[in-house]
Formats: sequence, structure tokens, C-alpha cells
Amino acid sequence: MNSKSTGSQSAKASFSMDDFAKALEQHNYEFQKGQVVRGKVFEYDSNGAYVDIGGKSSAFLPIEEAALRTVTDLSEVVPLDEERDFLIIREQDADGQVTLSLRQLQIQQAWEDLIELQETGKVLQVRVSGANKGGVTVDVQGMRGFIPRSHLVERDNLESLIGQSLSVNFLEVDREREKLVLSQRMATQSNAFRDLQIGQLVEGKVSSIKPFGVFVDLEGVSGLLHIKQVSQKYIDNLGKLFAPGQPLKALVVDLDEGRGRISLSTRVLENYPGEMVDKMADVMDTAEERSERARKTLS
Repeated sequence: MNSKSTGSQSAKASFSMDDFAKALEQHNYEFQKGQVVRGKVFEYDSNGAYVDIGGKSSAFLPIEEAALRTVTDLSEVVPLDEERDFLIIREQDADGQVTLSLRQLQIQQAWEDLIELQETGKVLQVRVSGANKGGVTVDVQGMRGFIPRSHLVERDNLESLIGQSLSVNFLEVDREREKLVLSQRMATQSNAFRDLQIGQLVEGKVSSIKPFGVFVDLEGVSGLLHIKQVSQKYIDNLGKLFAPGQPLKALVVDLDEGRGRISLSTRVLENYPGEMVDKMADVMDTAEERSERARKTLS
């Protein structure tokens, strides 16, 4: 009786072990969603490619998961027998096949690269893909980014920017919300500050005239020629001296990158108080020689 019972138990145990072994064979627990695996494409079909990832059954890469951009010819993106990394995005189906993605792997890598670029403050080139009243959309390494109108240098005709390449840096990189906000104005300003130094003679055009001073456009960034820096002589009305669009040479006397301020002076170019009022054309014509002398007084 006892031996029968033991035999029956051992038969049950061996049966359950066999059953478990079969279950393991049917489902390969080696491959799980979110895992990165190495594999090679061995066959294409109209919807994607079959990939050998070393399992008992093949894996499938849908064509829409092959790259960040739209793919028409898979062989250009994933050549046959070329070993590379894939991300598992769906675990085994009833046939034991896992679904792979290159696109989502590239998105992961792109976010890591963008976060690093933001931390280093590097300027990068992006192409404008669309425009709306709030700003422009751009392609950032295959991802969609946005530049608000207030952070563009050209703020009036946004449609004209479509297709153009712009230098930008980051305002916000939020991976969780998939939000990528950029600034052309900050990048332009950053580049301008890198190229400028105190005592440098710069040339630009008057962009606006205010009671306290004149703003000068220096290739996309703005410098301020304060009313007290125009001449050694008192000036009561800047509108009598300057007009929008007027070319102007001035000396950089202060740089404050944190506040985005470039301070200019023409008074340091004068040979006598009031020369900017009496003979501005002469001061402008000989500004290079005058700036040599002025630099010595600044240093």
C-alpha cells in the first residue's frame, strides 16, 4: 500500500516536472519587455523584418519601429546579417515571437544625448519644420521641439523660417512629458558674448530710440548706447541725432552675459566734448583709429 502510494506521488512529481519543462520550452523567459538584445535581420516582408535574436523562434521588427523617420526601404536602415541592438517592446505572442523596435531605442538615446547637451549648454543646429502663432516647431535629432515666438530672432514672418536651419540651445528638456523647448535668442546671444570683448569696436544699425538711449542691432543681438555714453556733451533729444536703420560704430564698454546686456559708447571716440553732435560722420569715418586710443583709457 505504502509503495503504491509513493509510486503514485513520484509519478505525479515527474509528470509536473515534465510539464514545467515543456512550459519553459514554450515560453522563453530570457526575453522580456524593455530588454535590449543583439540580433541580425535575416528576412524582410512588406510589414517589417524578421530578426534572429538567438531564441527558439524569431523576433519581428515592424517597419514603423525601424527608425525615427518614415522608412520605405528597410534594407537601407537594417541590412541583412548586420548585428545590432534592438529593444523588446512586446513579449512573446502565442507563436513565441517577440516584437522589437529600433525607433524607441533611438528615442531613449536621443533623450540621453539632449539632456547631456542641455547640461553642457552647447549650441546645436535644428531645422524648422512648421509654424503657428505661438512659435515654430523644429526637428531635433529626429525629435519634435518647439521654439516660442519670444525666443526667436525673427518674430514677424514665422512662415518664412520653415526649412531654415537655426542655432539654438535648450530652455526645457522634460523626458517624462516628452517636452523639448528651445531658444534661438539665447543661443545667438551666447555666441555674440563669446565673440565680444570690452574695448572692441563694433558696427551695427540703430534698431530703436528710447528716451534713455539707443538700441543697436549687432547681427541678431542688441547693444545699448545709453544717452550718457553718446557724447561728453549733454544731449536732451536722441531723436534729433539718430534714426532707425542708421549704421553706427561704437565701443563695447561693458558685458553682462547673465542679464544679456551689451553696453556701448561713442563718447569715448570723441576728440572733444560734443563732437558726436557736431561731426558724427567724421567720428564714424575715423572710428578705427579713435578706438585704438580709447582702448588705452579703458584698460
